[in-house]
This record gives sequence, structure tokens and C-alpha cells, in this order.
Amino acid sequence: MTEQTGGRPSATPRTLAEELRARGDEALAALLRARPDLLNPVPGDLTQLATRIATRASSLRALERLDRFTLQVAEALAAAPDGCDSRAVRALLTGTPGVPPHRHADPVDAKAVAAALPGALALLRDRALLWGPDSALRLVRTVREILTPTAARPGPTGLGPTLAEATTGMSPGRLQELLADAGLPATHDPVSAVAALTGLLTTREQADALLAKAPEAALGVLDRLTWGPPTGTVPDANRPVRAHDARSPVEWLLARGLLLPSGPRTVVLPREAALHLRAGRSHRTVEPAPPPVEPARVHDPEAVDAAAAGQSFTAVRTVEDLLDLWSLTPPPVLRAGGLGVRDLRRTAAALDVPEPIAAFWLELAYGAGLLAADGEVEEAFAPTPAYDGWLQRSPAERWALLARTWLAATRVPGLVGSRDAKGRTLAALGPDLDRTLAPGTRRAVLDELASLPPGSAAPAAALLPALRWRRPWRGGPATGEGRDLRDALTDWTLTEAELLGVTGRGALATAARALLADADADPAPLLAPLLPQPLDQVILQPDLTAIAPGPLHTPLAQALALAAEIESKGGATVYRFTPESVRRALDAGRTAADLHEFLARHSRTPVPQPLSYLIDDVARRHGRLRVGAASAYLRCDDDALLAELLADRRSDRLRLRRLAPTVLAAQAAPDAVLTQLRAMGYAPAAESAEGDIVIARPDARRSPPRSAPAPVPDGPPAPGDPLLEAAVRAIRAGDRASTAARRETVAGPAAATAATSGSTRLPRTAAAETLAALQTAVLLGERIWIGYVNAEGSASQRIVAPVKVEGGFVTAYDHLRDELRTFALHRITGVADLAEDG
Repeated sequence: MTEQTGGRPSATPRTLAEELRARGDEALAALLRARPDLLNPVPGDLTQLATRIATRASSLRALERLDRFTLQVAEALAAAPDGCDSRAVRALLTGTPGVPPHRHADPVDAKAVAAALPGALALLRDRALLWGPDSALRLVRTVREILTPTAARPGPTGLGPTLAEATTGMSPGRLQELLADAGLPATHDPVSAVAALTGLLTTREQADALLAKAPEAALGVLDRLTWGPPTGTVPDANRPVRAHDARSPVEWLLARGLLLPSGPRTVVLPREAALHLRAGRSHRTVEPAPPPVEPARVHDPEAVDAAAAGQSFTAVRTVEDLLDLWSLTPPPVLRAGGLGVRDLRRTAAALDVPEPIAAFWLELAYGAGLLAADGEVEEAFAPTPAYDGWLQRSPAERWALLARTWLAATRVPGLVGSRDAKGRTLAALGPDLDRTLAPGTRRAVLDELASLPPGSAAPAAALLPALRWRRPWRGGPATGEGRDLRDALTDWTLTEAELLGVTGRGALATAARALLADADADPAPLLAPLLPQPLDQVILQPDLTAIAPGPLHTPLAQALALAAEIESKGGATVYRFTPESVRRALDAGRTAADLHEFLARHSRTPVPQPLSYLIDDVARRHGRLRVGAASAYLRCDDDALLAELLADRRSDRLRLRRLAPTVLAAQAAPDAVLTQLRAMGYAPAAESAEGDIVIARPDARRSPPRSAPAPVPDGPPAPGDPLLEAAVRAIRAGDRASTAARRETVAGPAAATAATSGSTRLPRTAAAETLAALQTAVLLGERIWIGYVNAEGSASQRIVAPVKVEGGFVTAYDHLRDELRTFALHRITGVADLAEDG
């Protein structure tokens, strides 16, 4: 690997920044795409980028997105000395060649490890968690700190600290005693003593010879600590023990450095000793590939698609029934936000589903933007205007919106009814239901199902091992049941997918496969042929019922629900006509003739005589008593003024009509009447609400236009290609500016002051010299190095190509920002020429 540092090639990078400098633009863009948190804000150069990579938060975020084997490779690197080669890493994973494995170690496929190791190392390198050539691999400092095993935090490896770390603070005399009892010659200083003890444990022949002398009980102690945890409890662990005074197995080990004190009452097995006992392996179980997912059942793919399609149609109808119900009786919003328990129970009973299922449909409609709070003083939930547009689409298109919403949603309906960290109950449609882990887990579950042969169904227990392998650090916090959030989300995903028709009989449907393969794909054409075709006719019965043998077109279903009561649902829907339902249709503006014509047009059989008599009888009595309503009225003792208003065309929009010589009724809201009359030049006064003016306003059935709630992002959003290209250009330009070789600046008063103070960060030249150098650079078309202090007082160094110097400003092409900029002359601290290339 080669890289450029100030124009000079370097065969081996000495820092992470140098390795980043050697990468191509595509590799740098791939790093920024995988770790978008590094772009907030865009680093000024590669040194800043390397510093940001090494922050703990960024390193943890990157480690969370690694699979188990890649993490095991990183853990092995953290347990090995810094700068080890790839062969040493492979030996840590598969064991020392030629040495029998430990009896408690799980079998390892050395060929699979050898095949997967280069990819894991490449991934760590691509994510900038690892740098250096294969002969000297180095983890980023922060990553090593996170993964290195210690006595208190052995991690997945179960290893403890190195012997050098465990003997930190030990007296030189005690170290010499350990050497003597281990059968090693004395040394002249503590450093060489620690090195000798380390060499004893890392040289297999010497370590085997020492262990051959150990009592059987001491070997049993080591066997219990070998795979971790590496610590044990003993009284007075810090007491120096000599070999000739050892009375117990633990004392025998302490005297020879095979166990070392890690506290007043604890001892620890040094890492070198554990690795020797393990036959060189860092992990008991090494998993170079995810565990296979075994399907529990395999169905006919066509039967799966048919079952999923039927449930898809049911899902669409359920959401429609729910929102139609809330159009008539919108439930109130709790003061703390969300839906009350009683309203959830009432909704579940109306839908004939359990409460958790009702919460799922509510959250789905809310996430799709079909349901929202209306924002009134007495706030309530109601369908949005988007619901009306949704009803005009085909059932397949309606399902596609619901499925896309569910896949991307971060709100988790399964949490409804549980308690948060403060003991508060989480309500449906309320706050605190977002979990950023949800969409990733949901897609991962479906991806595992998609990897199986078509028609294969697998339960959560079969999927979880593979999910845990792919993201071992992304389990999420424990739920109220004590399980990881990922485990609960897996169960909820399978249940919700079946409810929504994403799966059928537990297997992934074809339409859902298309949606997973391409987020922009339209699954409606694949689903539409499988859905039952809506009917435009019903069967009228003499017992005043109507039977819909299948799904009806939405306008027909709505009109029929207005004139009749829904008696039962299922494969066929039964409607019953009653005097109250017929009167409801007449109240809505239908006439008896309209109802007769409607039923005759949509009935497969002649309209039964009892139903015709019922409609005529109710219609004959309907309207004999009339009750009218006006939005507002105008009262005035001067009837001539009222006549003037009626004759004025500007009042047409108010739809005024005379009720009495001194009273006009208006078909407009009082505030609209007041506004219009004032615009016409009158000075009306509104009457009080204590009895003179009565305003009748119907309950709102739709909320104002509302946007669908956006899923909570899991970290910074992935940058697009234009942003990546611009960021790489800016970082490269800044790096060229910060690493360009520069000549000595011309000596001057300012330069002398800088030299005296020891400051070499910014060039310092006198004002006259700065102006002359800039003007010369304009004439010769040369680049020049400047120091600049902006209006906020931040100092920076720039490489610029001056174009114009006038009016106290310098117009120049800034190679750091890769754009043409204007610099205030008085803010330039000094200039210096760039060294010639080469």
C-alpha cells in the first residue's frame, strides 16, 4: 500500500490518517456511506476524519452494525498484541496448529474460518475500524479499548488482562519471587521480569513443563477459569505466597504467577495462561457463518399467496371499518396524548378483535397518515382527508400503502399496555412508542423468510439465532417480560405480517417478496389478480335483509350501510333494513324514489314487497315536522336596512333569507358573516352567547390535513451520492491544504514575533508584504498559502489561487472549500509560497 503525504510516497502508513489518505475516492465515499455520523459536519481534512472515527460514540455505532464473526475477529485482534499479522488472528480463532483443542471447546471449521477471515478483515478495514497492512494489523485505539478483555469485563472471549497488566503496581521484589518459584533466573529490573514470565506462558514447551508439576486440584481450578469468567474469590488475595509455603491449589498457582491478585479478595487468570490452556483459541465457539434457518413447514406457494391475499383484503376492510367508525364517533385524545383504555376496548369490541390487534390497526392507520388528532380545543382522533383519497384506490393499492407504512414504521404497537422506565402505561397512538430498532428487525425477519424456499414457514425460535448472529450488539433494551426488544419484535413481526397479509400460513407471499426486493416496486399488480373482485349487487330477502355474497364496491357498501344495519360479517355480509336505518337514509337526503331505484339497480332479485312497504311507510311519515338550522342570523329594527342587504349582490355568498321583518338567516358561520359585512362597509356587532345567538355546528368528521408521522431515524440519514461526492472533494481539498509543503516565509516584524513566541501554525508577514505577495500571485497565476481568521475568530490555513485584489478584499479560488471565495485583506495573517512539486 502506498499513500501520499505532502507529495512524498510512504510504503507503510504510520497512522490511520495516512491510510485514509492512500484510499481512493470510491473507498472514502464507501466509508462515509457506511458511517454517516462522520459527516456531521463534514471534516476539514483527513486528520479530522481520523479523529472523528476514533471517538467512542462513532466506534460503538460502527461495532453495532457488525455480524458476529466480524466481531469475533475484532475481539481476537483486541486480545492479541497490537500490530499482529493475519496468521496470528486466524490461529486465535482456530487454535494453535498441531495442538489438540481443549476438551470443553466447541469444534471449529478451520477451512470456513480461513475462507471468511479475509472478508471480515476487509469489512473492518472498510469501516475504518482496522488499519495497517496484513503483516501489522492495528485496531483503532478506541475500538481496542472497547473490546480488550479485562478482569472486570472479560467480554465474549472470557479472557482476562495480560500478565503485564495484571502485575502493574506489583513490587520488584515480588516479581523476583515469582521468577524464582516458576524456575526462571532472576533479572535486573521489573520490565525484564515481566517479559520473562510472559515468555514462560507463551512458550508452549516451558508452560507445559510448569503445568506438568501442578497438583491435580490446581489444574481443576485452572480448568474452571479457562473459558471465563477469568476471576475467582479467595481471602487475602494480595498476600505474597512462596512455593514452599503453598498449602492449597490456589496458593500453588499464585506462587508461580499462574494466578495473580486483581483485588483484596479476587484473583485473575492472566490472558497468556488462558490462551495456553485453550490451545491458543480466543473463543470457545467460533461462528464464521450464520446458523441455518430450518423451516418448520413447507406449503404450496400458490396456497400461501391465496391465504395472504385473503388476509390482505381483510386488512384493508378492517382499516376501512375502523376509520368509518371513528368518522361517526371520534374518541377524545388523552391529556398526556394517546387513546384511552376504554376507547381502545370499545374499538376492539366494535371490530371484534382483541385489544392488542385493535392497537395494531390503529397504529397502522396512524402511520399511514389516514388518522390523526384534529387539533381542536376538545381534541379527538378522526380520519384525515387523505383517507378519502385512499378509499378511491383499488384494494391492492390500498394494501400497498399499508404494507410500506408497516415496513418503515418505528412505532411498535406491541408495547401498548406495557410500562415505560418511569412506570407510566404506554397508550395506543400516544408518545414513547417509537423504537429505532423496529424497522431493521422487521426487515431482517422478512429477509430470513425470503431466503427460504417459497412456501417455507419458520417460527421465531428458528429465526432468532440467525438474527442474533447478524447483529449481536443490536438486541435492544429488555422489555417488561425480561426479553430483549429484538426477541419481542421478532414475535410481533410474525404476528403482524400474518394479520397484514405479508405472509400467508407463516410463509412470505409473492407480493411481499417484490416489496422487499425493491422498496420502489409496486406490489399491487401481483396482488390484484388474487383479491376477490368487488361486487355491485346484493341479494334482497323477504325478511328485510340483504346478503352480500362477497366484497362490495366501496360506494355501494357505504350506501347500503347508510340504509341498513350490518348484522353479521364473514364470507358474506348480512344487512338488515329497519325503520331507523331507512329514516337515517332519508335524513341524509335520500328520497323514497331514490331508495327504490337504488335497490332495484343493485339487487339480483326483485325488491321484496315487505321492503318496499317499509320504505314507503317511513317516507310517508318523514318530514311532516320540519326542523331547520341556520349558521347565523342578523337582527335589526330597520327592515329597510335588511332589505338593502338582501338586494346587495356582495351578500350572495352569505345566502341570506328573511325569516321575519326584522330577522335574516344566513347560511354562513357568524365569523364569516361578520367579516363579509365589515368588508361591505357595515359595522355589525356580534351578540353574546348567553341566549340571543345560538350557533349550531355539526361535529367534525375529518381532521385538518395532516402529514403521516415520520419514522424516527436510527442515527444520521444515509447521504446521497451528490453529498458524498462533495464531501470527498472537500476533505481531499482540505487535506491538500493541510499537508502541502511550504517554503520559509519572508522575515518581517510579524514573522519575528511569531518565531519568538514559537507559533508556526499560521504564516505571519507584514501587511505590505502580504499585499505584494498576493498581487504577484495574481499576475503569475500561482497558488499561495495564507493564514486566515474569520469573523468568529477561528483561525485556519488555506491554499488559494488569487484572482483579484481590490477594495480591501481578495477574490481567490479556495482549494480547501473547492470554490471561489472572497477574503477580507485585514483578516489574512500572512502568506507563504508553496514548495515546488516533487
